[in-house]
Amino acid sequence: MDNMTKDKKPKIKEEKVDKVHQELEIVKGMLARTLADYDNLSKRVERERSDLGKIATVGIIIKLLPVLDNIELTQSHLQDAGLAISIVEFKKVLAEEGLSEITPEIGSTFDESTMEAIEVVDTKSDNNNSGEAKIAEVVLTGWKFNDGTVVRHAKVKVNK
Repeated sequence: MDNMTKDKKPKIKEEKVDKVHQELEIVKGMLARTLADYDNLSKRVERERSDLGKIATVGIIIKLLPVLDNIELTQSHLQDAGLAISIVEFKKVLAEEGLSEITPEIGSTFDESTMEAIEVVDTKSDNNNSGEAKIAEVVLTGWKFNDGTVVRHAKVKVNK
């Protein structure tokens, strides 16, 4: 009988050891998934924080661009040195926030991703035989982030 008990003990110990190893592998898998989930959560939170900051910035910029437009319009009439400095400083701040001005060239091809055609004008020039819309006049410059996100499309008149 003593011999039989000795044979059962190693078998029972092996089964317990195998069971513990299986449980350990399960816990290791759970830990790896949990760490991956945490890493993904950290990345998502950082991305959302960045996006939220960008949304807040866009909201303020959209409200300030008409102010800049009015200052530039005033400057075009008054030609005041103080206003000129203010415009340069205003645009410098926008550039520091990652914005650049969309300034279409007259005669260039209309780009719907950065421009809004507010009027189609009929010109008598035969320079546009391609059938593409060409910029006839820039009414209002646009603004975009350096990543290409357009904050305000440039408003232009086109000819066909």
